[in-house]
Amino acid sequence: MDAKLTALLAPDEPSPVTIHNADGTSPLLLVADHAGNRIPRALGDLGVSDEERARHIGWDIGIAGVSRHLADTLDAVLIQQNYSRLVIDCNRPPGVPSSMPEISELTAIPGNIGLSEAQKSARVTEIFRPYHDAIETELNRRLQSGRPVALVAMHSFTPVYKGFVRPWHAGVLYNRDDRFSKRLKAVLEAEGDLTVGDNEPYRVDDLTDYTIPTHGEQRALHHIAIEIRQDLIADEQGEIAWAARLARLLPQTYAAL
Repeated sequence: MDAKLTALLAPDEPSPVTIHNADGTSPLLLVADHAGNRIPRALGDLGVSDEERARHIGWDIGIAGVSRHLADTLDAVLIQQNYSRLVIDCNRPPGVPSSMPEISELTAIPGNIGLSEAQKSARVTEIFRPYHDAIETELNRRLQSGRPVALVAMHSFTPVYKGFVRPWHAGVLYNRDDRFSKRLKAVLEAEGDLTVGDNEPYRVDDLTDYTIPTHGEQRALHHIAIEIRQDLIADEQGEIAWAARLARLLPQTYAAL
C-alpha cells in the first residue's frame, strides 16, 4: 500500500463489522474481536502464507460460529469484527506493538514492518474504530432506554502455544472486576467435564487489552471475556455444542449477579 494513501478498504470490500440479530432482546451483548481473518486487498497477503493466516495467529478459530449460534439461542445481539488480527488487533490499544504485530507467535509479518503513520492511521480509522463505534452505539442505545446490559467478549485459544500444551477446555478472563467470571467459572466446573482456567490462558490488562477495559470497566458494566479451546470448536458440531452449553449457563450466571 502506498504510504501516501489513506484509504484502505475498497468500496466493494466487506464492512469491518457485522451486527447479527440487531433487535435481540437479551441483556447479554456478545462481541467477537477476532471473528474474521480477511485482509484488505490493498495489503495483499501481508507476506504471510495462506496456511499461516488460517491458524490462530490470524483469528480466533471457531468463535464466529459459536457466537452466532449463541446469539440465536439467547436472542442476543452479536457484534463481530471481520478482518484479521494481523491487520489490526481490535482487542489491543492502538499504538502498542501487538496492535499491528511484526511477529505473531513465531511467524514474521513482513507487511507490518516499517508502516508509516498514514498506513497505521488507515487501519485504525477503517477497521478498529468502526467496530468499537458499533459497540459504543449499542451500549449507549441500551443505557439511554434503561435496558439492562452485560458485555460478553467471546474468544478462542490454541491448544498448544510455543510448545506448551494448554490443559484448559475454557477460561474466564477479567481485570479489576471478577464477579461475572468467578460465577461462570463455578458453574462451568459444576458441569463435571471441564478444566476451566482462571485468567488463563490469558489475563485482561489495561496495556494489552481494549474491549473489556474500555466498554466494560469504564462504563461499570457487568462483563466477562470467555476463552474456548479451538480444537473443541473446530467444526460446526463443536460450535453448536459450546453455544448450547453457554446458552444454558450464561443467563443463570448473569441473573445471579
